[in-house]
Amino acid sequence: MKKILIINTGGTIGMVKTPEGYKPDGRSFSKLLHDTDLLKAEGMPSWDLAELDELLDSSNIAVAEWNKIGKLIADAYGSYDGFVVLHGTDTMAYTASALSFMLEHISRPVIITGSQIPLCEIRSDGRDNIITSLLIAASDVVHEVCIYFGNKLLRGNRAIKYSADELIAFKSPNYPVLAEAGISISYNKAYLKPKDTEGFRFVPFENIPIGVIKVFPGIQFELFEPILTERLKGIVIETFGSGNIPGYGGTLLPIIQKAFANGTIVTVCSQCPQGTVMLGAYETSMALKTAGAVSGFDITTEAAVAKLYYLFSKGYTTDKIKCLMEKNLCGEMKN
Repeated sequence: MKKILIINTGGTIGMVKTPEGYKPDGRSFSKLLHDTDLLKAEGMPSWDLAELDELLDSSNIAVAEWNKIGKLIADAYGSYDGFVVLHGTDTMAYTASALSFMLEHISRPVIITGSQIPLCEIRSDGRDNIITSLLIAASDVVHEVCIYFGNKLLRGNRAIKYSADELIAFKSPNYPVLAEAGISISYNKAYLKPKDTEGFRFVPFENIPIGVIKVFPGIQFELFEPILTERLKGIVIETFGSGNIPGYGGTLLPIIQKAFANGTIVTVCSQCPQGTVMLGAYETSMALKTAGAVSGFDITTEAAVAKLYYLFSKGYTTDKIKCLMEKNLCGEMKN
């Protein structure tokens, strides 16, 4: 029988109703899991439950929590066949992206899931999400970090949160769905990562100063110049279309050049969920390319942020980080 470790980080799935609103409650959730007969039914893998010291709404999850989750997986890596991480939906795509980088050469499944309705409620979508995630984690088919939600399995570093109130809350706009759960679980094996034969390694993240700027009509780039100091190691710019920015008298160019001189890595992503950045394809994106910005191609903002944390935590030089930001490392982009 396969053995799976469930890691509870908090989020809606494990919350209970209180006079102050829904809150995480580890004791009640643990009892609810152990009292769920379907989780002990024939055909289900055996499982253990671990929890973070403090269960959090995922809005409060950041680098420190990513490292704790990663360390729990790394410490238990030799004792379990797979892992299911229960997580709030708001930052689930960020955590999935972070784990995909920090768990280097992973060959066991890490399935991140949660729910839009708490498990304690009658209509909770959490039951199917947990049950199917456990079955996928025990399947010997998946060897990477994924999100399972609303009957779909997505590559973790390709997923984005799409809806705040629908049961299908996540999409993978630039990469095919890895599996769909209907009467049976149908795997899209051509798009799943093959089993990694290199040695697994856990790379904790340093809490590097990183920023994100979303371009909008009328943006005054000069307002952001004071933050572009030597302390800011990486910045992700969400541009229009395939990497386009407004000219506005060339005010952005010297700011990007200043950031580059300070060693800040400037990565360009698109505000469009689907498509790719092509710096220099239009005149309005040439300034970014000329100033030394790197193209994120079809990477999500969530994955770009996680990738910057990862590469800086590896201690690479600025030039090497610039080069690797444009290379596919673990399925996060197509090139």
